Amino acid sequence: MPEFLDAALSRPNLVAFVVLLLWGLYITITHHNLVKKLIGLYLVQTSVIFFLVTTGAKEGATVPVILDGMGPVTADAYVNPLPQVLTLTAIVVQIATLGVSLGLVSRIYRKFGSLDEDQILAKLE
Repeated sequence: MPEFLDAALSRPNLVAFVVLLLWGLYITITHHNLVKKLIGLYLVQTSVIFFLVTTGAKEGATVPVILDGMGPVTADAYVNPLPQVLTLTAIVVQIATLGVSLGLVSRIYRKFGSLDEDQILAKLE
């Protein structure tokens, strides 16, 4: 078990990713208020973005742009652009889903007069 703790403490960014992910899942599962559930989902999405950012970082690397006159190209000198593109896509999806979800929650509140999941389900039955 000490090897696991040493490995976890040597990568605090991954520990922070797991903590944010679990915290968001806990909020989403345990709270009955729809806005609090959205906050939990937002934390889960943010933790995934944080994970993509930390895995895409590379010390001493430069942007993947090859100019004329540069010598031989080695992959070790460049940052992989895929995590950066996935991060931008995830941010756009996060904003879009949050906006649509807040609109739906607003409409649910106007129709049922409550944001509590149990009260809404009781009114539906």
